[in-house]
Amino acid sequence: ENDAGDYTCVCGDKQSTASLTVHALPVLFKEELKNEEVLEGASVSLRCELTKAAPVQWKIGSKVLKASDKYQMRQPGTSAELVIHDLEVEDA
Repeated sequence: ENDAGDYTCVCGDKQSTASLTVHALPVLFKEELKNEEVLEGASVSLRCELTKAAPVQWKIGSKVLKASDKYQMRQPGTSAELVIHDLEVEDA
């Protein structure tokens, strides 16, 4: 999208101009989340891979998760990871 704009070819006192429009591709999942079974008190890492870097939001049901001592979120490049520490039965 940053490449969109008017481009001009100049030759002496003559020129030709064209407008370039770039349509963004949708963000898709290259690798989806996988189901996990973990013992109470342990930690778990949930990961997914996107087709391009984009902001993600982590939820449990309809509740949006925020970074805390319990929930650690990382997003290097096109990977998104949620680490949940000190798991409780209620975290399922």
